[in-house]
Amino acid sequence: MSATELPLIGDYSTPSTELNGARIGVVTFPGTLDDRDAARAIRLTGAEAVSLWHADHDLQNVDAVVIPGGFSYGDYLRAGAIARFAPMMGNIIDAANSDAKLPVLGICNGFQILTESHLLPGSMVKNDHLKFLCRDQVLRVENNTTAWTNQYAKGEEITIVLKNQDGQYVADEKTLDALEAEGRVAFSYVGWNPNGSRRNIAGITNAAGNVVGLMPHPEHAVEAGFGPDHTGTDGLGFFTSVLTHLVGGQK
Repeated sequence: MSATELPLIGDYSTPSTELNGARIGVVTFPGTLDDRDAARAIRLTGAEAVSLWHADHDLQNVDAVVIPGGFSYGDYLRAGAIARFAPMMGNIIDAANSDAKLPVLGICNGFQILTESHLLPGSMVKNDHLKFLCRDQVLRVENNTTAWTNQYAKGEEITIVLKNQDGQYVADEKTLDALEAEGRVAFSYVGWNPNGSRRNIAGITNAAGNVVGLMPHPEHAVEAGFGPDHTGTDGLGFFTSVLTHLVGGQK
């Protein structure tokens, strides 16, 4: 291959546009695994990935935040229960609930942290089969109006990676009814419910649409040849969605 040829995986970097000025924070806790993957996904869209340490208070003027997957604090007590009290999380909670409505995406352990923080309702418990599971998972996009889903079509089916042990989403019936009635189910599992989540829920959003959490990992499906076989890039839309949201002046 000559120096001028593109690599087999393709080039997903973004040309210089107004999107390039966005700064997206990625939080790292003790036990976080996927912060580097999330940062790479952000860079592939042309935005700047900004490292945010759990013990710091400064959000560094970021435009959005990703709370990535892993096993923060070893999942002691309950997945996400300790991370929720990190100094950085206090600032994220305040910013997400402020008038500015900071966009926040929680992936896997990040979703667990969002529920523990009460930025999203419900909770995550052990998979119903009590085993760790890693597989390509088909999801249906149920809400494409959020800060993190606007580049998908409603009803579109995407395939991204699922890997979890405490991935079963649970909530009381009143909460589940409200999530469905208000269109706050962002993603649902297609074909098979891999962890026993109530009503096949894979991800949800808050009422304002700036906070989204899901168990599967979009950051592992952003490059052809490295994600699920059919395209490998279905997860890229999460990160282009938030840039489109920010450029639209909705932050």
